[in-house]
Amino acid sequence: MLPLEWIDNHPLVSTSIALILLALAAYAANLVIKLVLLRVLHRLLKFTPYGKDPELSRQNVIERLSQAAPPLIIALGIAIVPNLHDVAVVAIRNVANATIILMLARAISAVLNVVDVIYHRRPKARLRPMKSYIQVLKIAVYVIATVMMIATLMDQSPVILLSGLGAMAAVLILVFQDTLLSLVAGIQISSTDMVRVGDWIEVPNQDANGDVLAIELHTVKVQNFDKTITTIPIRRLVTDPFKNYRGMQESGGRRIKRAINIDQSSIRFLNQDELDRLASIGLLENYLKKKREEIAQWNASLGERATVPANTRRSTNIGVFRAYAEAYLRNHPHIHPSMVIMVRQMEPTSTGLPMEFYAFTNTVVWVNYEAIQSDIFDHLYAILAEFDLRVFQEPAGHDMQQMGKLLAQPSRATQAE
Repeated sequence: MLPLEWIDNHPLVSTSIALILLALAAYAANLVIKLVLLRVLHRLLKFTPYGKDPELSRQNVIERLSQAAPPLIIALGIAIVPNLHDVAVVAIRNVANATIILMLARAISAVLNVVDVIYHRRPKARLRPMKSYIQVLKIAVYVIATVMMIATLMDQSPVILLSGLGAMAAVLILVFQDTLLSLVAGIQISSTDMVRVGDWIEVPNQDANGDVLAIELHTVKVQNFDKTITTIPIRRLVTDPFKNYRGMQESGGRRIKRAINIDQSSIRFLNQDELDRLASIGLLENYLKKKREEIAQWNASLGERATVPANTRRSTNIGVFRAYAEAYLRNHPHIHPSMVIMVRQMEPTSTGLPMEFYAFTNTVVWVNYEAIQSDIFDHLYAILAEFDLRVFQEPAGHDMQQMGKLLAQPSRATQAE
């Protein structure tokens, strides 16, 4: 008996051989695509912008699409396998078709990744981030693919399954509640331009203070200044208050708002010699000249009452210092000249008289800002002695030691005895 006749007389053997040959054909197609076709395509793509860009080629669109070839061969070839029951043919074909749908969905997802990468390279991409929309499209692709796969495995029309989704709408809304709320929040943030990638934001309720790394469907990633990353639910940026420093960064100036507490017991009037000495300071020359003329005219109008010092106007050391500090800020090379510059007294407290300095630097770079601010206050603290003013400070351990030494010294009367 010939081998072919023997095989024909044994249906199980012929079916097994046909299935093995079909599996080998699918495997061979997979090898040919990976070893030959994909290599040729990659070499051709190297001459295109897509192939030269490693970030785009890393998405593996072609590789994912090629994975649909083996199940496609199985789906087409299963019908020619002899002696295979119709139920088995339908089951294998349906599984192969469902696998093809899954591979196509993965390929579409990779294409969406490519779109996202290309979009974020645009200069204005951070003004309107679309990563959350890409994620929504991916979810939609996989949901549709899941419905089609289930319909294929059940050998039913997808329309029948979709018609039954109406009754499951409430369940689906409950399951995808967070996703829907996050999508709405993302649309609100994007449409109102509340947050962009790269913005410096501060969210006290979430312990976040740093730069926005990514705005995704469900979360916003913030890299804090200590290099830790805080993940904030995107809905919190709509419901909770937060601070965005973008306006400061775009203005080109960062605010200095700090006070020096002056010891109130050091505040007094200045005599003529002290005014002459302070007038030699360049920043005070014009101010004191005008101030002296103004005070002289005022006092001259008093007549005989000018003989009482309490009736006259006189310059104070804190007033002259305030004028000096404002002139110093206005002439500082790193202070923004077109923004508010002000030196003012605050309400006195038990820790002294706060003298607040309000101005803006001409840079928003954090390191440079802190250096400028420190240099300014280094100078202001050191120059206080020229005006015979003292900074208020709580008694420290050294002060208590000096006080103890003074109390321990015998009085002069005791020494005389």
